[in-house]
Amino acid sequence: MNVDIHPSWKPYLETEFNKPYFNQLANYVKREYKSHACFPPGNQIFNAFNACSFDDVKVVIIGQDPYHGMGQANGLCFSVNDGIAHPPSLMNIFKEIEADMGIPYPKSGNLLRWANQGVLLLNATLTVRANQAGSHQNKGWETFTDAVIKLISDKKESNIVFLLWGGYAKKKSKLINNTNHHVLTSGHPSPLSANRGYWFGNKHFSKTNSLLEQAALPPILW
Repeated sequence: MNVDIHPSWKPYLETEFNKPYFNQLANYVKREYKSHACFPPGNQIFNAFNACSFDDVKVVIIGQDPYHGMGQANGLCFSVNDGIAHPPSLMNIFKEIEADMGIPYPKSGNLLRWANQGVLLLNATLTVRANQAGSHQNKGWETFTDAVIKLISDKKESNIVFLLWGGYAKKKSKLINNTNHHVLTSGHPSPLSANRGYWFGNKHFSKTNSLLEQAALPPILW
């Protein structure tokens, strides 16, 4: 596995890349990509970091697993490539933005436009075998991405907005210094959670922008 990552992250993550668990993880991912169809494409595994440099991070959204359908995953959580049908969770995210911010529902489900504004779209697991949800969980990715969350919390002085959606993401709150940073939680945007009333109306997008503006930072154009 080629760790193709924006130079701004390297001073902070170099020690992580040199740990035995990461070496084992890299070997596992290489084997998986050789013997099975896996997503996202190999050159997009670290897309979240390349699209949003360490210096630019203002908001962190934590997902669980890449999409496992053909052509969907592009290395950014909840995001799909242009021209790909929007998965249900992404549809509910866009519906909440529409209700919260009055922004029309977008044609493209590619969230690169968010990443380029300082939104780190981080899945806990960065790879997956085709059509097998969760197939690369508990292989070392979570150790790495937990280290990333803690790193951002520790090394960024203040005012990062962490959006934790659903039970899995909420568990990551223990890695975050909520005295220095902002943690917003809600149910997951998946239909199961959203249809029970745990997602819609959370207003996380306007709340995030309000917190950024209070810190004299530009809001996100959602």
